[in-house]
Amino acid sequence: HLVWPARFIMPHVPELRPRWMIRIGLFLYDHLARRSLLPGSHAVRLDSPPYSSGLKPHFKHGFIYSDCRVDDARLVLANALDVRARGGRVLTATEVRSAKRERDAWRVHLSSGEEIEAKVIVNAAGPWVKHVLNERLHQPSSDLVRLVRGSHVLLPKLYDGDHAFILQNDDRRVVFMIPYGDFHTLVGTTDVPQHESESAKPTFAEVDYLCRAVNRYLAKPITPHDVVWRYAGVRPLYDDGKGDPSAVTRDYTLRVDDDAGATPVLSIFGGKITTYRHLAETVLERLRPYFPDLKGPWTHDAALPGSDFGNQSRVTLRDAFFARHPRIPTPTLRAIFRRHGTRADEVVGDGHLGEDYGAGLSEREVRYFVDHEWARNADDVLWRRTKCGLHMTEAQRGRIAQVLGR
Repeated sequence: HLVWPARFIMPHVPELRPRWMIRIGLFLYDHLARRSLLPGSHAVRLDSPPYSSGLKPHFKHGFIYSDCRVDDARLVLANALDVRARGGRVLTATEVRSAKRERDAWRVHLSSGEEIEAKVIVNAAGPWVKHVLNERLHQPSSDLVRLVRGSHVLLPKLYDGDHAFILQNDDRRVVFMIPYGDFHTLVGTTDVPQHESESAKPTFAEVDYLCRAVNRYLAKPITPHDVVWRYAGVRPLYDDGKGDPSAVTRDYTLRVDDDAGATPVLSIFGGKITTYRHLAETVLERLRPYFPDLKGPWTHDAALPGSDFGNQSRVTLRDAFFARHPRIPTPTLRAIFRRHGTRADEVVGDGHLGEDYGAGLSEREVRYFVDHEWARNADDVLWRRTKCGLHMTEAQRGRIAQVLGR
């Protein structure tokens, strides 16, 4: 329920790449990976509907291919819910202050003041993987991590249609324009070096770069003043010595260090969200020597919480959910089902949603976020569990902060 198919349009720019080169690339894209659910790529006309909306009229030819979109914040949350459902313990907003090998276990000191023991540590700290190794675990490593910041900007809707655009820029990079809800378009991303001590925030230069990149294609130009929201993420890339951040490998590297065959720490350098389950299975395979009874891979057919559709389609289950709650506005039900999937009935309960905070966010769902999804403050609710903050007034956002006490 958190991943949706999407069709991406690439307008053809003759001076950047010839059409035959793009056709070959898309042919390989279609055939090198198994594809049974998504349609293949083909050429399209851009000088007439449905793909002409928003574009300059001289773009006449393009290509369309299939990919998927994901709600990354809720995907991470769904995995945490899965861990808890399978008997694991999830500690949010908790740091590992230090860890030390003692006999046949790690003794780990947490920021909560708690002390725990662990047979193995998996260091999946992302941009801070090297810091955790050096400063928290006191395990010096010769591996290097390059941090790359990717910034995004959100703008009022730039074109009609539910398709996305992949736009070739004159620096040989690509920039995406993706529908974001019903009223906005997301534009990104950049690739700029990030220092570990810096906060991950888009700079004016990055915002200007993204605006200029899409203005090559848009009939109605945009400026940084049109941006309604901006955010940045940091990608930890395994540093293979290449100078150009865009050329550095997006693959991952695993490193295992142990003490005479015991108390291992496995560190993950790099990786990306689209292959996280494959990466997790590879991690377990690397740890098999320390756990001889470890079972083999099992996640291929395992649904995450909220995505256990069985033999029914998402649409069938969604419509049945709507029918069970006729007194609740359909837009509110649609948003709840999109966020929670088959857990939506658990969120709605008897249908009495309590106070309406705006943007389809109710008192009952906010309480659900707190009781079941580790929400602690207004940002957790407005920008992580949902994106309702985009559609609320300052007073409405303030009400959420008041309700949560922070």
